[in-house]
Amino acid sequence: MNALLENVSVLWDRLLALFSSYNIITDTLDIAFVAFIIFSAIKMLKETRGIQIVKGLVIVAIIYAVISLLNMQASTYLFKTILRDFILVLIILFTPEIRHALETMGRSKFAFLNFFGAQQGDALYERKKRAVLEICKACREMSDKKIGALIIFERETMLGDIINSGTLIDAKVSKELINSLFFPNSALHDGGVVIRDGRVNAAGCILPLTDNNSLSSELGTRHRASLGITEKSDAVSVVVSEETGYISVACGGELERNVSDGVLMERLMEYVLSDTAGKEKKSFFSVLLTKIKEKIKK
Repeated sequence: MNALLENVSVLWDRLLALFSSYNIITDTLDIAFVAFIIFSAIKMLKETRGIQIVKGLVIVAIIYAVISLLNMQASTYLFKTILRDFILVLIILFTPEIRHALETMGRSKFAFLNFFGAQQGDALYERKKRAVLEICKACREMSDKKIGALIIFERETMLGDIINSGTLIDAKVSKELINSLFFPNSALHDGGVVIRDGRVNAAGCILPLTDNNSLSSELGTRHRASLGITEKSDAVSVVVSEETGYISVACGGELERNVSDGVLMERLMEYVLSDTAGKEKKSFFSVLLTKIKEKIKK
């Protein structure tokens, strides 16, 4: 009991010492920043299985605090030994969530950090627009024939790992090509087709499935893959159901089912062309190189 009171007293003294040296500006900003990080982490994790791990870690932290206050030396030593490499354990446990958070930061509006962005212009805009038109035509034909299809439009998040899981094609988009890729019993009809910069980049690609367990049982693997890739990236996906012929569009982890031809066209024009918008964009290094050339000419 005396040990417990002594630990509480030490904790109280430390709290008093902390607040006695409190700086109203820097410490308030520090607390606000930490609170923002914690809030963002909870918001990111609450819709994933990672929240269950967090709950378990909170329980472990409470147990550790209790045994420390009670001065239970054997238990404290055991916990310290287990938690010695705690940071490494956290990184391993939350690898998908950390990756998702970094990708989200990379897709932020900080354009000056776009070191590796490719030059975009009117030619790219027209190529993407034509790809959308051709894919809308192909989806209508496949819907009428009830041919299953899964098409993914790459946007800011690079899908190199997804592309490498399939067969590289790098071909001009046409409704004939799309129809042939998804023709029943063809070699590549089971996977997804990835559209990069208005071209068919790869087919037969393997996609991650959604972790959302509340989806309707009517949705098959294609729909779950469609949602999965849009949850883990900013890609846009189009699904044609081989059971019903319904066309669905997914973006940001949200699935819009049984859309009409007009709605499909509208959604793809909005999602796929919004990043290009007919305007020329250059990467950081492209701008820097241009400025260096201008200086040399002067």
